[in-house]
Amino acid sequence: MSDNQNFVKEITNIEDDFAKWYTDIVIKADLADYTDTKGCIVIKPYGYSIWEKIQEYANEKFKKEGIQNAYFPVLIPESLLNKEKEHVEGFAPEVAWVTIGGQEELEEKLCVRPTSETMFSTMYSKWLTSWRDLPIKLNQWCNVFRWEKETRPFLRSREFLWQEGHTIHETSEEAQALTHRMLDIYGEIIEELLAIPVLKGKKTEKEKFAGAEYTLTVEMLMHDGKALQAGTSHYFGQNFTKPFEIKFQNRQGKEEYAYQTSWGISTRLIGGVIMAHGDNRGLKLPPKLAPIQTVIVPIASHKEGVIEKSTEIYEKLKQKYRVKLDTRDQYSTGYKFNDWEMRGVPVRIELGPRDIEQGKAVLVRRDTGEKVEVSLEQMETKLGELLEQIQENMYQQVLKRTKEKTTIAKNMDEFIKNMEDNQGYVKTMWCGKESCEDKIKELTGAHSRCIPFEQENLGDTCVCCGEKAKHMVIWGRQY
Repeated sequence: MSDNQNFVKEITNIEDDFAKWYTDIVIKADLADYTDTKGCIVIKPYGYSIWEKIQEYANEKFKKEGIQNAYFPVLIPESLLNKEKEHVEGFAPEVAWVTIGGQEELEEKLCVRPTSETMFSTMYSKWLTSWRDLPIKLNQWCNVFRWEKETRPFLRSREFLWQEGHTIHETSEEAQALTHRMLDIYGEIIEELLAIPVLKGKKTEKEKFAGAEYTLTVEMLMHDGKALQAGTSHYFGQNFTKPFEIKFQNRQGKEEYAYQTSWGISTRLIGGVIMAHGDNRGLKLPPKLAPIQTVIVPIASHKEGVIEKSTEIYEKLKQKYRVKLDTRDQYSTGYKFNDWEMRGVPVRIELGPRDIEQGKAVLVRRDTGEKVEVSLEQMETKLGELLEQIQENMYQQVLKRTKEKTTIAKNMDEFIKNMEDNQGYVKTMWCGKESCEDKIKELTGAHSRCIPFEQENLGDTCVCCGEKAKHMVIWGRQY
């Protein structure tokens, strides 16, 4: 049996069992591994390097908005968490508590950070005095812990990595503008770097963040037609600033409460990349995101001049690209091809004795499998062009699938049929009642993804109850 057949056998077919295919990719592509701590994973170097690329890209955009990075404690006193009633109620089922320090029982329970609104708020109340101090725009890259019952690597772990931004402002208008701007930045990160189109909109009251006035969201659609909430931006108004006494002297010399926002993306974006782009060969990484953009695999490396020429090309390309030279002699060439395909490296460069003789190499695209012959003199330029084409093609492929998996339903029979025949986004009109939202979930398994900013008039009546509609909503089953 060939290397190819053996290798691919180790991955479950994407169409047979998507969940198993996903976990196979996580392990086989060397992204993460399970641990003895239930519900927690180790993110391995290759997986972490993908997260680093997201961090770098996001950090650059954040800093252009005047946002500074800081770090806040992982342990939060119970009294702080209890200050905002709706917030604590929303997180209560997921909170892990520390009750003993060393061998002594603590006087006050400490929660392991599920999110940091309360910790930021208590510090802002200490730091803020005048309108001249505003806005304060801080972000932290950190871990958080939520006691999830069902876990899946990257998508829903008990401990995961994220960034959480928390800002306070002089006016409601300024805070709301920042809330929308951060959502746009998340859209840019996901579309430009991850090559995945996003759906933008506002969460329903039922789906908004606990303690927020409103929540904005960016959503992505996966290969199997399920939605993934990719990032959220929340406008709090004064819901935290009042209980936490975040006050300042305004321009008229009067005391006033500040206006607050918070926003975050997490390592679940890595899960999104796997499920939006991957196939039966393994992971597929967009070139801008890929830790290794191209790998050079020498063929017949034992023959004179092959390793030398491969090394020469590697030294030249590494000045401009993230490149790897695979000189492992314990593996066959076929195994190496499959290994790098599994890891999603966008371009493989094949170089053998005959290629060197003819002054060329073969470039193989991971996204399409297409082979391109390139002269060694043009290698640097052609590789750059190819990486750009791959990035754009990967985005277009997901966009095409998203459009194909987006349907319209005018009544519940259509809704149920659409979801069963072509699982994906379903657009409907909705009356705004939570009872209809609950009924739709009960009948279809779909949650409201968002009330899109770009509204369409699909009719006058609610898909569920038939009463007067208020909004067009997009629904979908979710991760």
